[in-house]
Amino acid sequence: MSIPKEPRQLMINIMYLVLTAMLALNVSAKIINAFFVIDKGIKTTNSRISESNETIVKTLKKNAEQDLTKYGRIVTAAQDVQSLAKEFIASVEKAREDMVQQTGGYYPETDAHHAGQPKGYKNKDITTRYLVNQGNGEKLKTNINATRDKLISIVRSLKGLKGTNIKEESLTQLENSITLQISDSDWKKERGISNWSEYTFKQLPLAAAFPLLTKYQNDMKSSEAAILNYLASQIGASDFKVDKFVPIASAVKSYVIAGEPFEADISVGASSKSFNENTSITVNGASLRVVDGTAKFTATSGDPGVKKYNVRIAVKNPTTGDVETAEKTFEYEVGRRAVTVSADKMNVFYMGVDNPVSVVAAGVSTNSLNVGLSGNARRTGGSSTKFTVMGTAEGKANVTVSGGGLKTTSFEFRVKRIPDPVAKVAGKTGGELGNGVLKAQGGVIPVLENFDFEARCDIQGFKLIYVARRQDPEQSVNPGGAFNGSSRALLNKAKPGDQYIFDDVRAKCPGDAAGRTINSVTLRVL
Repeated sequence: MSIPKEPRQLMINIMYLVLTAMLALNVSAKIINAFFVIDKGIKTTNSRISESNETIVKTLKKNAEQDLTKYGRIVTAAQDVQSLAKEFIASVEKAREDMVQQTGGYYPETDAHHAGQPKGYKNKDITTRYLVNQGNGEKLKTNINATRDKLISIVRSLKGLKGTNIKEESLTQLENSITLQISDSDWKKERGISNWSEYTFKQLPLAAAFPLLTKYQNDMKSSEAAILNYLASQIGASDFKVDKFVPIASAVKSYVIAGEPFEADISVGASSKSFNENTSITVNGASLRVVDGTAKFTATSGDPGVKKYNVRIAVKNPTTGDVETAEKTFEYEVGRRAVTVSADKMNVFYMGVDNPVSVVAAGVSTNSLNVGLSGNARRTGGSSTKFTVMGTAEGKANVTVSGGGLKTTSFEFRVKRIPDPVAKVAGKTGGELGNGVLKAQGGVIPVLENFDFEARCDIQGFKLIYVARRQDPEQSVNPGGAFNGSSRALLNKAKPGDQYIFDDVRAKCPGDAAGRTINSVTLRVL
């Protein structure tokens, strides 16, 4: 990019860079990063559960070898559960990757600030278009509930199998422990919401969708673990042996608002009923009550930031009497409710054009927000939290946000007229121009440089001064931007060494009450 020679244009370019930088400051990097911290934490938990599930299946198969005629169907059921889990997790992963690829892919791992993150992490249109408008969110919901039904059906098909103790009471308890499920009760309480995917994903930044999708994968993994443990318990429970186990923490929410409690279910991977009766769990040194191998840990959220808690599990092997222990540190993040208002293209409202504006509040549903506009601007379209604004007069405008537990907050914006366009002839603001090229031009063109909005300015008129060598200057007053007859006559006289000055150029842009004087153009004929 060349540096403009004219002071006014240099000032415009510098102002554009400053305003762009100010826009970037309006987006909280901490909030965006929190979503990836949560997503990473859930993925780590998923990996641990996967390890545990593989151990359970291996042990299940080994113990089933004592009587394949009796327990062969249980092994098949466990394999069917694993296949369903893999298919479901792959379908969710595909939805994630589709949205990432449609927004530019990932940053390289060598990127200092966004290593491995999707380039469209702030993009809210992709989640709305892909998950809401294109129906992929409803497909996800259907898949979640259908997969749940298939899992339950697999286990229920074993009821009455000889050599097992599968009863209706235990089946009901198992179904209640399967977390893979979507209920319609929440979204139907919201006015103006037509379905679950709109309630869950509409106008959600891609970064925020990541932990949600990973959470559904976590629900699948946890449900798979619950069923595999149940199936394993049906094969000679007293003879059940474990060669590996890991602690599992399933947080209700890994990101909580200050003042809310943090709650997590902590359990043992690869455990059997006999092991559950001989299990002790401590968090940060404090013993927890263990029921069916699971203990509930609750802590106050306190100040914002990343919180850690240490889990220690001791299990007495009922067969050997040996006590084995495992220890791991987990973490969660506490945040505060915050609201951000940003103009989508510039942090000012321009007169004469539609300025896109989005309002997003972390931890607050957009349906709970009340957004107001006052001052020298008016709304020109859109919804309550994503709309367009047009400046009405130079000065200031205010956007106020309240609702959803937020204090009323006001955000001030400057209202400015569209920057001066640059007058050009044959794409030049000055310098030398060929004789034939000059004569082929149709008029003076106003160009809005470095302006991201769709706007068009018009030339109201100018004065053309023709200076031939060793002759008195001639001039023509030209209304409008196109050359009139007298101006064209002067241009047709062009000879090498002649000079043309387009002076007193006046332009009018959208939102202007009257025309404005812009730059002059001086050309020397080659």
